[in-house]
Amino acid sequence: MIVVTGAAGFIGSCLVSKLNNKGIKEIILADNFSHPEKSRNFIHKAFREQVERHLLFDWLDKHHAETDFIFHMGARTDTTEFNTVIFDELNLNYSIRVWEHAVRYGIPLIYASSAATYGDGSLGYDDDHSLVDELKPLNPYGISKNEFDKWVLRQTVTPPYWCGLKFFNVFGPNEYHKGRMASVVFHAYRQIREKGSVRLFRSHHPGFQDGKQLRDFIYVKDVTDVMYFLMNQKQDSGLYNLGTGKARTFLDLANIVFTSLRIQPVIEFIDTPSDIREKYQYFTQASMTKLLNTGYSKPFYTLEAGIEEYVQGYLLEDACF
Repeated sequence: MIVVTGAAGFIGSCLVSKLNNKGIKEIILADNFSHPEKSRNFIHKAFREQVERHLLFDWLDKHHAETDFIFHMGARTDTTEFNTVIFDELNLNYSIRVWEHAVRYGIPLIYASSAATYGDGSLGYDDDHSLVDELKPLNPYGISKNEFDKWVLRQTVTPPYWCGLKFFNVFGPNEYHKGRMASVVFHAYRQIREKGSVRLFRSHHPGFQDGKQLRDFIYVKDVTDVMYFLMNQKQDSGLYNLGTGKARTFLDLANIVFTSLRIQPVIEFIDTPSDIREKYQYFTQASMTKLLNTGYSKPFYTLEAGIEEYVQGYLLEDACF
């Protein structure tokens, strides 16, 4: 059996679809299932059992011998939340307990880290373990992810195989419930459908023009393809970047959404909200050498192809993956 935490969420539910598409149905969905608005993400999927997040460790104590792999995708992902107690509980301490159970029972583990660990990018975007202690994330979410990475790298006893994946800007189906934290692709689509235009953040950095802020955007199906690959190859444990290695501008993104809807672009710029302005990243781009050296060779979706599929195949159809 395969355990997926965060299974009702964005990346976790897409991973369950990937596993189903590969014929894997013995899956344990672990999450907080008290949010009915997320039920669309798993209600039609094949799985063995739903386990409430707080009951997972009791479940593992009873069923560890049947458990082949753990994907720990569950986390609090709100980068505008500044209550560190929440992140300590859900991102750091819960993840430590997942790790400890994986060690105790010899279960391979892949967990979600984040590109938010890189902070302002002044130290680059290289997934070198020697840099982790030097990183300075810009918000409590990024700090919580980096603190867990740091804790992991201090461990002398580990699961038989483990990976921490530093997700860059992931977009795609099943993110409709994320509110403010949904991808810019999702927000751009909604704005175009409702108002016929897209609002992008104005640049408050002299080195960047409005809309020319850069991000490494990655389609969620690339993310699940990589996770499936790593689950099967089980070599070279460690931290891995998971982006495309190619930064694109928000202006590019907005124009592609318009193109996918066959609508002429209408774009306006607004000030970046004051609560995130000082902590705003103007450039991210994953160094992907480490992952590619594992033998992963499937081409990533281009931004154009990923947005086209997302818009035409999922958003317009109000469909989940």
